[in-house]
Amino acid sequence: TSIASGDATFTAVNWQPLHDDMYAAAGGDNKFYREGVFVSGAAQGYLIDKKTAEQYNITNIAQLKDPKIAKIFDTNGDGKADMMGCSPGWGCEAVINHQNKAFDLQKTVEVSHGNYAAMMADTITRFKEGKPVLYYTWTPYWVSDVMKPGKDVVWLQVPFSSLPGEQKNIDTKLPNGANYGFPVNTMHIVANKAWAEKNPAAAKLFAIMKLPLADINAQNAMMHAGKSSEADVQGHVDGWINAHQQQFDGWVKEALAAQK
Repeated sequence: TSIASGDATFTAVNWQPLHDDMYAAAGGDNKFYREGVFVSGAAQGYLIDKKTAEQYNITNIAQLKDPKIAKIFDTNGDGKADMMGCSPGWGCEAVINHQNKAFDLQKTVEVSHGNYAAMMADTITRFKEGKPVLYYTWTPYWVSDVMKPGKDVVWLQVPFSSLPGEQKNIDTKLPNGANYGFPVNTMHIVANKAWAEKNPAAAKLFAIMKLPLADINAQNAMMHAGKSSEADVQGHVDGWINAHQQQFDGWVKEALAAQK
């Protein structure tokens, strides 16, 4: 809504289809400029530690309907599994709450929504202590650089596709038959439409820039490790540009040509 009203100019973290409801509610294509794909292959879903998954043969979140399985992930003694959700107001919150009901997990799974970074710090501490963990996350994000999917943790499948709102008709089943409950997302740069029309070079740059997922994970991990000041981040940006100078110069040249 800040971008739609012109109070902000652009965001580089518009997820499709995760943010489709928000995008539509704030005015959609009438208010926003959105061209090209900035990042592709962004995944999200539910994970548990690999040790517990293998010990109890847990592969699907529906197994948490069993109170005995759910209790393994109980952190506060109420007998229910405690799942780390996401920050209130984020697109993922609505999906997680919707799926908790759809998969009939309300009696056995308690979802915590709160400050995501703080919740994940607790989760990582538990993981390092060798305790079972159950959480939602997405890639690209530093969490998957610390608890690596496939090596330390595993993605849980879901019993069937079920999403709220604008996403309700999406089938999340993958070609190999696996279903992790969320479609693979693309990330886009979204700008205020009126601003983009006045700034064709910037608009063109937003449409053609692309960033590899692994580079974002690595940069997020550096920030998490303490290199998070404005100067640090500027250093990360400059380092990436230096390593991809030819590609970057090509983007700038193409963008400037759009201004003529």
